[in-house]
Amino acid sequence: MDRSQKAESVASLNEVFNQAGVVVVTRNLGLSVAQSTQLRTKIREAGATYKVAKNRLAKLAIQDTDYVGIGDFLTGPTALASSEDPVAAAKAVVEFAKANDKIEIVGGSMGTQVLTPEGVKALASMPSLDELRGTLIGLIQAPATKIAQLTTAPAAKLARVFGAYAKAA
Repeated sequence: MDRSQKAESVASLNEVFNQAGVVVVTRNLGLSVAQSTQLRTKIREAGATYKVAKNRLAKLAIQDTDYVGIGDFLTGPTALASSEDPVAAAKAVVEFAKANDKIEIVGGSMGTQVLTPEGVKALASMPSLDELRGTLIGLIQAPATKIAQLTTAPAAKLARVFGAYAKAA
């Protein structure tokens, strides 16, 4: 990489850090190309990004962002998973790591809050933003559905009673 490519890479990473809700640092322990492709696909489907970056450039990019705390995790062959949804990247990486021992979760950060590997796993166990939205919509719609059922129930009961008298007569 020449100097302009490095500056462009740092600027790109800085933009990722400024937009991310969570950043998870992983260590590659010998992933094959097929496994790496599978991981990237899983992360992309979750709405997150996965980027292998030079540690020195990543350390430059995290300066003046909320993710300064992950600088200590950037040693060895690392990669960064990030997403705007605070759960998506963590959930995708943890699910992949459960099935594959060639990737290690080093740590992460959710804004200024630095996460240990256990913290990342705990974050991954939380419901995603879409799941929370679905739950809220279900809770909001439930009373309206019950009211509709209650208003139609007396009429249905009367119809059954009339039907029973008609069969009896």
